[in-house]
Amino acid sequence: MSKSFSDQSSLFVDETVLYDSWTPDELPERERELDTLHDALAPVARGAAPHNTFVYGKTGQGKTVGVTYKLTDLQDFATDNDIDLSIIKYSCAKDNTSYQVASNLVEELSGEKPRGYDKKTVFDRLYDNLQDLGGTVIIVLDEIDSIGTDDDILYELPRARANGHLEDMWVSVIGISNDFEFRDNLSPKVKDTLCDEEIHFSPYNANELQSILQRRAEKAFHDDVLTDDVIPLCAAMAAQDKGSARQAIRYLYKAGELASNAGDDVVTESHVRNAEDIIERKSIEKGIRDLTTQDHLALTAVVSLEIDAETPARTKQVYAEYKQIARQIGANPIHMRRVRDHLQDLDLAGVVNAINRNTGIQGGQHYVFELTADLEMTIEVLRETERLGDVVDHITE
Repeated sequence: MSKSFSDQSSLFVDETVLYDSWTPDELPERERELDTLHDALAPVARGAAPHNTFVYGKTGQGKTVGVTYKLTDLQDFATDNDIDLSIIKYSCAKDNTSYQVASNLVEELSGEKPRGYDKKTVFDRLYDNLQDLGGTVIIVLDEIDSIGTDDDILYELPRARANGHLEDMWVSVIGISNDFEFRDNLSPKVKDTLCDEEIHFSPYNANELQSILQRRAEKAFHDDVLTDDVIPLCAAMAAQDKGSARQAIRYLYKAGELASNAGDDVVTESHVRNAEDIIERKSIEKGIRDLTTQDHLALTAVVSLEIDAETPARTKQVYAEYKQIARQIGANPIHMRRVRDHLQDLDLAGVVNAINRNTGIQGGQHYVFELTADLEMTIEVLRETERLGDVVDHITE
């Protein structure tokens, strides 16, 4: 008999509490960071300019949630006290230049995207739109590291009033980044301008993750449907990997879904471990699915060396393996320098780990590479990749 839909669950009360988009009403694990952010925003309440702030830390550490939490608090205060405050939130994830960010901000503010204009004209249009808002404007640029070294936007906006582009109003920027190195690579003038305040969100530990999961579970699940080991296990697995609250919550949600779909009365350790396997595989698939043929070949070479316990391996060693695999599938090998670039791309995708080593005068500075993702799952995904199935079967024999 096929399953029937129901609006009731023996496990879930409100599973939306476990969504990525759900915003908690308290963040006690980030009290120190939120206090620092509060102090950076506090001048608004006194009619002055908020400090430009740079917020950084790995994915899932509560950066965006924390910024949203404090800005909502500030907006409520401004409304109650007749303070002219505008907050603009923009994700730079799909942008790689300051021009694109400025152009998209103009569209966000005016509804019309400037096309074919030079950078100065686009920035002038942006200043005109900000001047029309007036008062105090806080611009939140999430995933700002996407723009790389083209960081003019981070100089222009905080300096707009000082440089005579705006009058009788305040503009400040909150930049949010997942990349620890992005701040170090900013130009000196941007560092001086943007980084009035720097707030680092460090990875959560297992105890903090347990507290976060416990609060969510109380809202998401019926009483007594989680066995005692479920939340500690979800927290421990996430803490050992990335220290990410998002990851821990996904383990808990997927475990609940598996139990609910199976018609089980409780969520157990077994559901959590199955959830981890499913989420890990999806993560690997996502990292591998859109790779180019040359990326796949470089990854397969690393997998082959990993199977033979020869990693971390230097570029030359990976390249030798790569050439053999390329010949087996009839692909034209590219130069070693290009293969190294592809290995670096795999590192950014989170599939391979590129380690920069310096062995002194004898060995010099060089990279070594090893697999980051789970070996068995990576093999399974590569085996399903067109042209590579037979090669993967061969290297795993």
